[in-house]
Amino acid sequence: MNTRVQHHVAGRLSLRPPQAESVAKLIAALDAAPELLTHLVDGQARDVSAILNSLKGQFATLEDFEREFPSLCFALATGVGKTRLMGAFVTYLHLAHGINNFFVLAPNLTIYNKLIADFTPNTAKYVFKGIAEFAQQPPLIITGDNYDQSGAAVADAPVGFAHDVRINIFNISKINSEVRGGKEPRIKRMKVVLGDSYFNHLANLPDLVMLMDESHRYRASAGVRSINELRPLMGLEVTATPFVESTKGPVPFKNVVMDYPLARAMEDGFVKEPAVATQRNFDAKAHSAEEIEKIKLEDGVRLHENTKVELQTYALDNGVKRVKPFMLVIARDTTHAAQLKDLIESPAFFEGRYTGKVIQVDSSRTGAEEEEMISRLLAVESVDEPTEIVIHVNMLKEGWDVTNLYTIVPLRAANARTLVEQSIGRGLRLPYGKRTGVEVVDRLTIVAHDKFQEIVDEANKGDSPLKLKTIILEPTDKEERKVSVQVQSGVMSALGLTPAAPVIPGQPTVSPTGSPQSPTQDPVQPAAKPLFTTDAERSAAVIALEVIAQYEVKRDTVPTSGALLTPAVQAQIVAEVQARLQPKQGDVLGDADSQAHLLDVAAVVAKTAEVVVQQTIDIPRIAVVPSGDVTTGFHPFKLDVAGLHLQPSEREILIQSLQTNLQRQLASQVRQDESRLEDYIVRELVEFDDIDYFTQADLLYDLAGQMVAHLKTYLTEEADIVNVLDGHRRTIANAIHAQMMAHFWEKASSYEVKVSRGFTELRPCNYTAVSGQPVQLIRETLKEVSKIRQMLFGGFAKCLYPLQKFDSDTERRFAVILERDAIKWFKPAKGQFQIFYKLGTEQPEYIPDFVVETDGFILMAETKAKDELKSGEVLAKADAAVQWCKHASDYAASVGGKPWKYLLIPHDGVSESKRLVDYLQYQQA
Repeated sequence: MNTRVQHHVAGRLSLRPPQAESVAKLIAALDAAPELLTHLVDGQARDVSAILNSLKGQFATLEDFEREFPSLCFALATGVGKTRLMGAFVTYLHLAHGINNFFVLAPNLTIYNKLIADFTPNTAKYVFKGIAEFAQQPPLIITGDNYDQSGAAVADAPVGFAHDVRINIFNISKINSEVRGGKEPRIKRMKVVLGDSYFNHLANLPDLVMLMDESHRYRASAGVRSINELRPLMGLEVTATPFVESTKGPVPFKNVVMDYPLARAMEDGFVKEPAVATQRNFDAKAHSAEEIEKIKLEDGVRLHENTKVELQTYALDNGVKRVKPFMLVIARDTTHAAQLKDLIESPAFFEGRYTGKVIQVDSSRTGAEEEEMISRLLAVESVDEPTEIVIHVNMLKEGWDVTNLYTIVPLRAANARTLVEQSIGRGLRLPYGKRTGVEVVDRLTIVAHDKFQEIVDEANKGDSPLKLKTIILEPTDKEERKVSVQVQSGVMSALGLTPAAPVIPGQPTVSPTGSPQSPTQDPVQPAAKPLFTTDAERSAAVIALEVIAQYEVKRDTVPTSGALLTPAVQAQIVAEVQARLQPKQGDVLGDADSQAHLLDVAAVVAKTAEVVVQQTIDIPRIAVVPSGDVTTGFHPFKLDVAGLHLQPSEREILIQSLQTNLQRQLASQVRQDESRLEDYIVRELVEFDDIDYFTQADLLYDLAGQMVAHLKTYLTEEADIVNVLDGHRRTIANAIHAQMMAHFWEKASSYEVKVSRGFTELRPCNYTAVSGQPVQLIRETLKEVSKIRQMLFGGFAKCLYPLQKFDSDTERRFAVILERDAIKWFKPAKGQFQIFYKLGTEQPEYIPDFVVETDGFILMAETKAKDELKSGEVLAKADAAVQWCKHASDYAASVGGKPWKYLLIPHDGVSESKRLVDYLQYQQA
């Protein structure tokens, strides 16, 4: 049956091979883990970790779902058709498994609108075209704009008389802006005829499947944290970039099950069209080497400026995201690179318009300069990042795959084959995932006046690299094979529900004497005998843990974990455990253990609760929410225009395609659409989700007026001003919006601190480890400190987890002090505290380094390099942590708990000769 549906979907939707392969991967996942299709298994909540383990055997690339629900990523190179794939997923799940409810997340307004159009019948790219089942009764499209009307009517109509399939399409950037505004998303606040928020209606659906388009763009956003509460059956992520950028480089997704890389897409023609450019009738012999270099640079900039305008015009005409192009200049050596940077940023080169917009990428940078260089290089795709020219000595590494490289100027001696193979390979990815039909938008150009004919001849050879795979992944060292490790808290091992330490593939541990031992044996302490050894006891303990977890939200009954030990609470837990065990004792427990009928449930509950209390530090769940009326806006301010010196765009340049051999010449075009100069800017500003035209119109025109006045200080002709405003409208709007966010304000009549839980279960820690590398002893001095982030540490006596990871040797040494002086401690996992701090326009989650309990107080501790203590991000984290500790202390005082303190410790202050109390001098208030 399912095979017939699979072929039906693939045939009727005319799926391309990688799309059909993706559907087959989804089917394989459902066959391997049928629990993906239900929330309950045998009347109990499904075990997400068990689903993960089942799927790991099916997909070698799957390490972790990276969410609280099962989520699989399908990584397809640009141009393959990810939206059509989402349509195929919806069709298959509905026809084969009766799934009716889908929630589609778009990363921004442009793609949100595109998705609505593509899921709407009778549109050019309707994703269900050819599906007969949807011809008479197409899916109901519920959007972020109409859900309070369309969504509310869904429950009132019987199946067969309404749209059986409901596809909810929401814009995550809109939800992000609402969260940043200090409110819950409108989808949560809006009351509808269902009697509750539409959000809760969705969360209670038994068959909700989440589809995440371009999921790499919003994996850690504030809006996604809210959306996670929808509790879908599963998430299906589609992206061409299965990693997220961080200040330390790209972080790959751990949930990829389908990978269709760029090399395969190149064979199918889903990439830019490579071209080589020169001046018409250019005679290299008539110029010196220095002159050729300068001409190539200037012509490269002309091409770059033309491409910039064409991309902006295309984005505006087609309602798609704007792409900021950049130019890559390949220098001879680091000295040459520095000279080029000085030249390009000088007033003599295009009147200094590229000052501050050039980065030099080479090994001559160290320390802070290197960090800034890497940071800017990683962010070069961002329209808010100013870099327009990248100067590099050697080819940028494979894996640095950007979509906005449009112009390459090689100034280093190389043969034509090298130029074609290495240069073009770095810039072939298409920003829109497919050819647009606009030549400039679809073209990657090499400026090679002196190598023009040689490159053309090379490209026309039968073995040209243009016809080969030019993206080469760096091979992984077999000795450095990575494995994923999930570490549960000590509760599970103490009860006998898991081994004392997780088994790591190929990974021995090392005893103090240096001899290898079992991965599950503690390197220092002998493994304690688990409390429960029979299947009946362990089954009862699992249920007891599930019941105890429900008491986290019963704050009036259980204000702290210690209340779990009171007779009244114990009696309630015993009754609930017995009720859950009753239907099982005739079969499961009876078959599993002949002593099941002798099970002392009260004793199991008592021991389980005691272990939970011993292996927990009470962390309340705290939220500070505005109450009453909340208003937002922007304070008036003077626009900083120091970095904005945009110029209008103007020798005829000949461009020849290396695939078709067609020739084109560069031509410029200026459009004059707006009646007022300020309108060019205001029209773009109102596209931002967090700007309301009706309340901010005066400010928007004031800022636009300041920008126009600035342009008039160095452009005397109105046509030139219009040229800049039209050609750079999005760049200008982004610059203004970025400044506006620094003047954002929010006012509430009052704020209320809400404590929803008195304690929270310790979340499992997910680590990536090197297979075959032994677990390190916490007190053992490291020989290779630089590799500490790759290591797992054990041998703890007071840590609440059997294994931990450290970001620095400072952290390891501080943990040694905690092992000596603390009652218990641990390094929290992501999501344990849910503390968020403001960083520009984002609200990232703060994850403290350590949580420590002593006789008199509980510490939240952070160790930092001394020169980072005053950085804006560190101070923002500290401020959020101090406020959290204050609220936690207030709550603890009301229930007889211990106060919280936040420590910010400089790295050079950590010494094993100090006592833990000595670090109270670093308490932040």
